[in-house]
Amino acid sequence: MTMQSILKKIVKNDAMETDPAEIYGWRVFALAASACFGAMSFGWDSSVIGGVVVMTPFKDDYGLKDATPVETANLTGNIVSTLQAGCLVGALLASPLTDRFGRKWCLVSVAAVILVGVALQAASTGKVALIFVGRFIAGLGVGGASSINPLYVSENAPRAIRGLLTGMYQLFIVTGGMIAFWINYGAEVNLTGKAMYVFPLAIQGLPSLLLLVCMLFCNESPRWLARQDKWEEAKKGLSVLRNLPENHPYLEDEFQEIVDQLQHERRLIGNATFMNLQREMWTIKGNRNRALISIFLMICQQMTGTNAINTYAPTIFKGLGISGRSTPLLSTGVYGIVKVLACICFLLFMADSLGRRRSLLWTSIAQGLCMFYIGLYVRISPPIAGEPVPGAGYMALVSIFLFAAFFQFGWGPACWIYASEIPTARLRSLNVALAAATQWLFNLIVARTVPNMLATVGSHGYGTYLIFGSFCFSMFFFVWFFVPETKGVSLEHMDKLFGVSEYDSEKNLAADNVSETKNTTEVQVESTNNPYNHVRKESA
Repeated sequence: MTMQSILKKIVKNDAMETDPAEIYGWRVFALAASACFGAMSFGWDSSVIGGVVVMTPFKDDYGLKDATPVETANLTGNIVSTLQAGCLVGALLASPLTDRFGRKWCLVSVAAVILVGVALQAASTGKVALIFVGRFIAGLGVGGASSINPLYVSENAPRAIRGLLTGMYQLFIVTGGMIAFWINYGAEVNLTGKAMYVFPLAIQGLPSLLLLVCMLFCNESPRWLARQDKWEEAKKGLSVLRNLPENHPYLEDEFQEIVDQLQHERRLIGNATFMNLQREMWTIKGNRNRALISIFLMICQQMTGTNAINTYAPTIFKGLGISGRSTPLLSTGVYGIVKVLACICFLLFMADSLGRRRSLLWTSIAQGLCMFYIGLYVRISPPIAGEPVPGAGYMALVSIFLFAAFFQFGWGPACWIYASEIPTARLRSLNVALAAATQWLFNLIVARTVPNMLATVGSHGYGTYLIFGSFCFSMFFFVWFFVPETKGVSLEHMDKLFGVSEYDSEKNLAADNVSETKNTTEVQVESTNNPYNHVRKESA
C-alpha cells in the first residue's frame, strides 16, 4: 500500500485525486518533522515551567515557601512570561533575517539560541535574575522558530496535504507539552532537592538539539531560492523534494507557478525595501485583509484560554479539587495525552478534508461551553479542601479535557496553517512574523495576568473561565463573516481567493517611484533563451 493510497483514505480534496503519487514520499514528511522540532521546543518550554514553579524545592530556592498567594502569583507570572517576552522579540526579528539568510539556516541558528537559554535556566538554582535572562534568551529562539517553522513547511508541502504537514507544527507543540508534563511528574515522584526542578529545566533543550542536527540534512525552501534568483538550485531542490524528474509535467507546472507569481510581483513593485513591503501589505486591500485575518486569528487563539491551562495546569487542577503532592501533575500528564491524540485526529481526518473554516466554527462554540461549565461549577459549588471531589467537579475536569480536544480540532493547528498559507509569496515571511508576534504578545498577556486573575477575579477565580468562554463564543462570528475556506488551494492561487485587484492599480505608482529614485534597481523580464522565463535584476 503506497503513501498516496493511505492519504486518499483520509484526505478528501481534488488535489489528492489528481496529483502524482510520487510527491507523497518520505522526504516531505521527514522535512516537516525536522523543522517542527522547533515547535516541540515551543510546547516543551511553555509547559515545563508550570510544573516546576509548584515544586517544593523550587519554592524553597526562589523564596516562595512563605509568600502570600498574590506574591506567589506575581513572581511565577514574571518567571513564566519572560519566555513569552523573548518570543515576541524573536518572532519580529525572524522576518527580515529569514528573508535575507534563508529558512534553513535561520532554523539552525534559533536552535542554538534556545540551547543557550536552556543552559542558563538549568544553572540558575535560586538566582532569579539568571532564570529571567535564560528564559528571555530561550524565548528569542522559540519565537523565531514559531515564525519560521510554519513558513518553511508550507513552502515545501504539496498542496493536497499542506494542512496536514503545516498542522504538524501544532502536533509537535502539544507533543512537547505532553512530554514536559510527564517529565515534571516523574521528577516530582523520583527526584529530591534541586535535581527535582533542575532536570526538567535542563532536558527541555533536547528538541532544540534535534532541530539543529536534523535541519543540517534538509533542503532550503525552493520558493526562497527562487526569490534569490537561484533558479537551478530551486528547481533541483523541488525535484528532490517531490521525488520527480525536473522535466516531469507536474514539477514543471508547480515551478512555473512559482516563477509566474514572482515575475508578477517584481513587474509591479520590484525589489522593495522593508517600508515598501509594509506599504504593499497595508495599502492593498487583498494583502491587508490577509494580514488582519492572520493577526485576529492569533488573538482569538490565545483568548480561548488554552495557554492559561497549558502553563498553569497544575494550579488549575488543584483549584478544581485535585489534591495531593503529585496528583495535579499526573492530571496535567493526562491532559497532555488528550491534546496529542486530538491533534492527530484533526490532522488526519479534518485539516484537508473538513477544512479550516468549519473546524474553527464548531470548535468555537464547543470550547465556550466547556469554559462556561468550569466557571459556573467553581462559582456555584466550589471544591472544599480535604473533601472528596463531587460528581460536578469530575465533570469540570472532563470539561478541561474536552476543551483541550476541541482546541486541537480547530483553533490550535488551523490558525498556524491559515496564517502561513494565505499571504502572497512576497509577503509570506512578514505576514507569518506578524501573526507569530501577535500570538506571543497575547500569550505574554495571558501568562502574566492569569495567576492574578485566578487569585482575584471572583471566588476561586471563576470569572477567569467565564471571560475566556465569552471570547470563544464571539470568535464564531469572526470566522463566519471574515474567514474563507482554503483547503486544497495552492499557495500561488491564494491571490484569486482573497482578491488583489488593487495590486494592479498600484502598478503605475510603483513604476513612478522606481523611475524617480537614483540608482534604484530596474526589474526586467528576460524573454530570450531562458528556460524558466525568470525575472532578472539588472543595475540601472
